[in-house]
Parts: sequence; structure tokens; C-alpha cells
Amino acid sequence: MLTVDEVVSTLPGATDGAPRWAVGLAAGVQAAVLSLAVIIAPTLAAYVATSADPSIAQVGWIQSVGLGSGIWLLGHGVTLQAGKVAVTLMPLGITVLAVFSCYASARRSGHASWGGLLASLGGYLAVVLGVALAVSAGPAGTVRAVAGGACIGALGLGAGLVAQPGAPTLRDVTRPAWTRVPAVVRVGAAAGALAIALLVAIAAVVAVGWIVAGHQTITQVWTSLRLDAIGGTVLAVAQLTLVPNLVLWALAYVAGPGFVVGAGSLYSASGVLAGPLPALPLMGALPSSGGTTSLDFCWPVALVLVGGLAGWWLHTRLPAGPWWHPMLACGVAAVAASVGSGLLVALASGSAGPGRMAEVGASGALVGLSVGLGAVIGLVLVVLPSSADLRDAVNAAWSRFRHA
Repeated sequence: MLTVDEVVSTLPGATDGAPRWAVGLAAGVQAAVLSLAVIIAPTLAAYVATSADPSIAQVGWIQSVGLGSGIWLLGHGVTLQAGKVAVTLMPLGITVLAVFSCYASARRSGHASWGGLLASLGGYLAVVLGVALAVSAGPAGTVRAVAGGACIGALGLGAGLVAQPGAPTLRDVTRPAWTRVPAVVRVGAAAGALAIALLVAIAAVVAVGWIVAGHQTITQVWTSLRLDAIGGTVLAVAQLTLVPNLVLWALAYVAGPGFVVGAGSLYSASGVLAGPLPALPLMGALPSSGGTTSLDFCWPVALVLVGGLAGWWLHTRLPAGPWWHPMLACGVAAVAASVGSGLLVALASGSAGPGRMAEVGASGALVGLSVGLGAVIGLVLVVLPSSADLRDAVNAAWSRFRHA
């Protein structure tokens, strides 16, 4: 089997021009600068639009760039200090943008080799570290910036490199690692990942339904702000960065525990206790108090159905083995679904401002436990009765018991 470097050597221009490490480094820098520029541009536009206002004349373009840079770092998990207020709520739209920028840059300009990946990751982290130092993120913020940048860069840049024409697939590249894991564990973990994907898809549909149902409220809030073209564009970009958060809040809603937007509020299938909301049109999509329907009480069943679908996929791919393998696979799948969904919800939660807005999002632990419980029920109901090995073991045990 060809290695990554051997495959790359056959690509056009693989050995021409600049050294591979330099090209990889440039690809990583390009990815970071591209996503950073997309976030800084609206803040500069807002500065230009308001620079004639005497009340904010002391705010220069450097401060505007610093604000945009801080918001970009917030998407990497770095706390944004706004005066005495610490904002920790990650706008996951920025995270998605950064991952996509890494993917696009690596696919177009990177070198599909381990050295190329490390060079690209080094270039990306250099920009992240430079921005963190420039905005005085502090020791803890700098560490979080490097850690977040490493995760984002490795995911996006790695995906972009293996997506290049002629490059080895991700499965081939990671084969030495995953072949060390027992097959039953691999299949169970993959089933858990499938359950998470299905839940996110359901949550996305729910979020779209909220937006459609609340379009009048959204329009009213937008109209009441009386924004000009530049202000409207900036606000639209800001809201887009929160759409992934809304989807994961919907996942917490579907899972049962629900989420909060401000202390004292609760948005869950069992009931909605709304409170004062920020003047963001997107917040108009949230369910209103007393807005639940009889369909909302079917969401626990949806968790079981998702577990059942993942269980059927697991059953069709589970290799033959001891009678206890199906039980182990179900346990691994349930744990993977629980941990994965809990982490996603935790990433979408944090502090969004002072006072009651210090609590926004959901408890990753509670959502993870709820998802794991619903998924394991569906997995067990589908996988265990379908396992011939387990049925044979049960029948043999029953026969021994009867003739004892």
C-alpha cells in the first residue's frame, strides 16, 4: 500500500517550486488569515459607519480590529474580556468558518504528507498565537488559543489534505491507529457517532421549525432596531455565527433537559419559562412561554428511535464473536453517543454577558446522560434480539437450566 508521501510524489508539481514545508506553512497561515479577515471586516465596517459619531469618536480602528480579533479567538475557545465582563459563549459559526478555511486552504495548497500537515498546523498556530499575544489574552487565554487552534487546525487541515485528488483516504491514513482497537469497539463507537449525527440532524430540523414559526417576531425585532445597510450586515453576520449554537440548544431541547438563555429561564419539551432576551432577531425564534405542543412529549421516543436506527446499523456490521460482543457494542455506542452529544452541547454553552446572561446554553452532563439512556434502550431493543450468537447462548443456558 502506498504511503501518503509516495502518493504525493505522483501529483503534478509535487516536487517543483518551493519546499514542501514552506508550501504547507503558507497554507496554514492562509487559512488562519482568511477566517480572521472575515470576522474583522464587519467590525471595521461598523467603525467606518460610526466614526462620525462624537459619542464614540475615541474608539479607533485599532480597537475595532482588536475586538474582531477577540471575537475570532472566542470561536477558538478563548474568553473575551469586555471591560469587567467575561464572555465564554463560543460562537460556533466562527469555529465552523475556521475549520472550513483550513479545509479549503489545505485542499488547494497543502501537501498531503505528515510533514505537510505539521507545517500547515504550525503556520495556523503561529497566527493564532500571534493574535492571542496581540490582544493580550493572558497566559490562560494563550494556552486555550493554542489548544483550540490545534484542534481546529488538525481537523480542517487534515480533512483538506486527504480530500486532495489522488491522496490516500482518511481510513488508510488512520489504519495503523484504529486497527489496534478491537473490531467490536470500533463498530460500537461508529454507531454512537451515527446516533449523534442523527440527533444533530433532528435538532437542525427543530431549529428551522422554530425560525419559521417565529418569523413574525424575528421581523419585528429586526424592524425595531432601525439599522442601516452596514449595521444590518454586521448584525446578520453576528447572528450567523450563533446558528450552530441554536441547533445544539435544540438538541438539548429534544434530549429533555432543555437549555437556558439567561438565568431563570428554561426552554424544554416539558415546558417553557421565557425571560427577557437580547435584542437579537434570532432570539425571536425561541419558543414562547406556553408554546409547547403534544408533539413535544414525543421527543423521548425520538431518542429511542435514533438508538434503534444506530442499533440496526451496528447489527449489520458487527462481526461474529462471543455472545457478549453485542452487549459490549451497545454499551460502547451508548457511551460514545452520550459523551459526544454532551461535549457538543457544552461547547455551545457559556456566559454571554453580565447579570442573568452569564448563563446561556445547557448542561452537557445532563444532555449526555439523557441521550445515552434513550440511545441504549433503542440499541438493546434492536441489537440483542437480532444477534444469533446471543440467542444461541441464551437457548443453551435455558436448556441447561431445564435439565439441571
